[in-house]
Amino acid sequence: MEIADSPDRTSSEVDRLRAAFDTERARLKRRMAGRERRAAARGILDGVLSQLRPGDVALDCGANVGDITCPLAETGATIFAFEPDPVAFAALQTRTDTLPNVHAINAAVAVQAGTATLHRTRAFADDPLASTVSSTLLSGKRDSDARGANDIDVPVLSLPGLLRDLTAGRIPAALPATARKPWRVTLLKLDVEGEELNLLPALHDANLLEPIGCTLVETHQRKFPDRRRDFLRMRRRIGAQYPTSKVNLDWI
Repeated sequence: MEIADSPDRTSSEVDRLRAAFDTERARLKRRMAGRERRAAARGILDGVLSQLRPGDVALDCGANVGDITCPLAETGATIFAFEPDPVAFAALQTRTDTLPNVHAINAAVAVQAGTATLHRTRAFADDPLASTVSSTLLSGKRDSDARGANDIDVPVLSLPGLLRDLTAGRIPAALPATARKPWRVTLLKLDVEGEELNLLPALHDANLLEPIGCTLVETHQRKFPDRRRDFLRMRRRIGAQYPTSKVNLDWI
């Protein structure tokens, strides 16, 4: 559809109409692209679910309320679900308490273990549970509260350390001792709101991505405008090393 010139419209009116049309067209394109990404992500997840079996291990890093954890659990695989925000973790526990193969851990994952600040959104108080999807360890996120009014300190586990143990067939000391001894790490899902910028290079450098069957990552470069170039460099570096069937950086 084009906005035609008309003798009854001034040039400024035509310009405004064209600008409004272009804005709406761009919005619709973004919505369609989002739907396509979600459909593709669901297809990838369905493929992974079809491969998981009892005896497999899946790590859901950034589990939030368990929307991915629960379908993973239905396969019979052992699931370690990590969620740092206590508001989301309470909902995750409620959903998974009766699932014996799910081990929910109220902690973030990063390169180094310890304690870190979890940055929450400016609007956290308006809808705490919904806002937890944006909680992040990485500073500079577009929707984070710059004043830090909603920030909290959370425990952090070393993901490289966990994977070294798990890929060697050991239950890490930081994980529940009641967990069934793993046979193989089949899936690593990373939706950690920016911390993938630090984690993926560290995992690659330690050769910890290679033993994992499939790694699914949501990258968040659009949400960290000041770090966008860093994200793009990281994506180019990691993307050049692995096929998308091994490490998928465009999961969502």
